[in-house]
Amino acid sequence: MSKALLRYIRLSPTKARLIAREIQGMNAELAIASLEFTPNKAARIISKVLASAVANGGYDAQEVVVLSCRVDAGPVLRRFMPRAKGRATPIRKPTSHVFVEVGTPKDSVKKTESAKKAASTPKTSKVTSTKSETSESKPKQEKAKATESKPTKKAATKSTAAKTSKTTEGEGK
Repeated sequence: MSKALLRYIRLSPTKARLIAREIQGMNAELAIASLEFTPNKAARIISKVLASAVANGGYDAQEVVVLSCRVDAGPVLRRFMPRAKGRATPIRKPTSHVFVEVGTPKDSVKKTESAKKAASTPKTSKVTSTKSETSESKPKQEKAKATESKPTKKAATKSTAAKTSKTTEGEGK
């Protein structure tokens, strides 16, 4: 499996994603050939990144499959156009990062199996603890429960003081 990444290319990510989705799962040679005849700026750029990914792995284009082709948004260049009456309107010039991953068909099977396993297992935020941690935490939990059920001395003295003040008030009347 080999990868290639082109960053900060002056290309709209939304337009490039349309082309990137077309080549996912295709044979690399077929993908490069189809991108050559696509009349789009994104197709030319993705074709070059795909060829680079194939070369990075030392593969032949006929042997490999495009495992993933992802286009992420980069920073946006902000420019302004002068308008009438001293106003200015913003112009957004988006950039993008193109990531292509290629591998043999065996790699694609392994990748899909691992993705299925990750999707089928429930994600929990709790971390499993070791035996020593659980044995230490149980007495702490029991102590916490015991203190919750028993009133503290301060609370007991406050409640008795409140009772005595009520009885003394009633006797005075």
